[in-house]
Amino acid sequence: MSERSEATRRAARLELDARVAGELHERLPLLAERTITAITAEVPSYSGTLTGQMREKIETAVQLALGTFLQLIGRSHGGDPSIPLGGALEAAYALGSGEARSGRSMDALLAAYRVGARVSWREMSTTTVQGGSSAATVAEFAELMFAYIDELSAASVAGHADELASAGRARRRNLERLTQRLLAGEPEEALLRSAERADWPAPQTLTVVLLPRANLRAALARLHPRTLESGDDLAAGGAGEDLAVLLVPDTHGDRRRQLARVLHGRRAVLGPARPWPLVASSYQRAVRALSLGLRPADDGPALDTEEHLAELVLSTDPEGLADLRARVLAPLASLPPGTADRLAETLRSWLLHQGRRDDVAADLFVHAQTVRYRMGKLRELYGERLTDPTTVLDLTLALAFPPRGETDDPAP
Repeated sequence: MSERSEATRRAARLELDARVAGELHERLPLLAERTITAITAEVPSYSGTLTGQMREKIETAVQLALGTFLQLIGRSHGGDPSIPLGGALEAAYALGSGEARSGRSMDALLAAYRVGARVSWREMSTTTVQGGSSAATVAEFAELMFAYIDELSAASVAGHADELASAGRARRRNLERLTQRLLAGEPEEALLRSAERADWPAPQTLTVVLLPRANLRAALARLHPRTLESGDDLAAGGAGEDLAVLLVPDTHGDRRRQLARVLHGRRAVLGPARPWPLVASSYQRAVRALSLGLRPADDGPALDTEEHLAELVLSTDPEGLADLRARVLAPLASLPPGTADRLAETLRSWLLHQGRRDDVAADLFVHAQTVRYRMGKLRELYGERLTDPTTVLDLTLALAFPPRGETDDPAP
C-alpha cells in the first residue's frame, strides 16, 4: 500500500478543528462499541459470534482503525499529509486472512465494513457538526472517511485472496503426496494421516483411470470433485503419449457403468474399484492391461479391465503359459506350421463353442465339413486325451488367447 494513499491525499486538504478532533478521540471506545453492536445485529454471519473475549478483541481492532483515521486527520495539520497506515492496513489484511482460514467468503466482512462505515460516519459527523465545522469541512471529512474504509476493505480482500492462494497451494501439495502414497501402496495408517492433512474425506472405494493427458481436463470436469490426480505422467509403452492417472471415488457397482459412459471417446482404461487404501492394485491392473497391448478404441468406449479378467489372469505368468501351450500342442509339432496353426485354431474354437460344429464353422468362416475334417485329424493326434477333463482344461487355458503378436491364419 502506498504511503501517499487516497486517504492521505484527502487528509492533506482537510482542515478540522483541533478541539473537534480531540472530542472524536475521546469518543473512540463508545464508537467502537456501537459499531460492533450494529455489525452483530445487521450481519447474520457475525450474529452470536462476536461475544466475550472475541468482542473485546474486535472492539480493540475497531478502535485501532478509527484511531489511525483520527491520527491521519491530525497529521494533516502538521504540513506532512503522509502517515504510515501500516498498522491499520496490516490488521485489516490479517482480518481478511482469518476469514479465509475460517472458511468464510469476503461477503460478510465487506458487509461489516459497510455497516461500520455508516455507524462511524453517523457518530463522527454529529460531533463535527456540533463542533461548528463548516459544511465543506464535513463533506471533505465524509470523503476522507469512506476513502479510508475503502483502503481497509482492499487490504482485507488482499489478505483473503492471499490466504486462499496459499492454502490452495498447500492443499494441492498435500493431495499430490496422498495420491503418490496411495499408488505406492503405503500402509493404511500413513494414508489416513495423509488424507487428514490434505483435508480429503476418504470415500468407500477408489478406481484408477488412465487416459491421455490431452483428454484430462474435459474428463475431470465430469468426474467427482474429490477425484485425485497424479502429478506424474505414466509413460505408456507403445502408446506414443503420456497418460494421466486419476483416482475416482465411489464408482463401484452400478456407478461403474456411468463412469464408463462419462469416459466414452476419451481413450480411457479403467482399473477395478478397490477399498480406497488398496487402490494401488487397481493402478497395477490398469497398467498391466496396457502392457499386454490392450487399448481402448479411438472415439469408442473406455477399456474396462473387468471385461478382460481371463486374459489378465492367464498373462500373470507369460513363461508358464508359453510352456503350457507348448506342452498341450506337442501332438501338432511334427506338422507343417500352417497346418498346425489351423488345427490349433480349430481346436480352440471347438473348445470354446463346446463342440457345436456350425458355431465353429461360423467362427472360423469355413464350411462345416472343413470343421469335421480338421476335428477328425485332431482326434487322430490326441486320441482319448480330448475327452480327459484335465487335458481339456489345459487346452482351454493354453488356447484361450493367441500369443501376443500372433495373427489368425486366413487359409481355409
